[in-house]
Amino acid sequence: MFWYGRGAGGWGLFAMTMSMVVFWALIITFGVLLYRSLVRPVKDSGGFGARPPDASPEQLLAERFARGEIDEDEYRRRLSVLRDDRGGGPGAGPRRAG
Repeated sequence: MFWYGRGAGGWGLFAMTMSMVVFWALIITFGVLLYRSLVRPVKDSGGFGARPPDASPEQLLAERFARGEIDEDEYRRRLSVLRDDRGGGPGAGPRRAG
């Protein structure tokens, strides 16, 4: 590389340096991705957002209350609606506040 004339100029050295940095970055990234794919932890069912497939509406409501998505008044109101309307279905008609 340095046998002909002036050798590598400023831009040549810069290009070689950057290409070497990119080369090693690609090698390291490939190694990390390969390691992560081979040593993946087994997912358990106790993670965040995990729930059994047959969770009842009351359990889902309790989870929303526990996460802070709804307040206590809304939780109690919705829980009473769920418990009162068992078997009523969507066509049960409007309820009167009492």
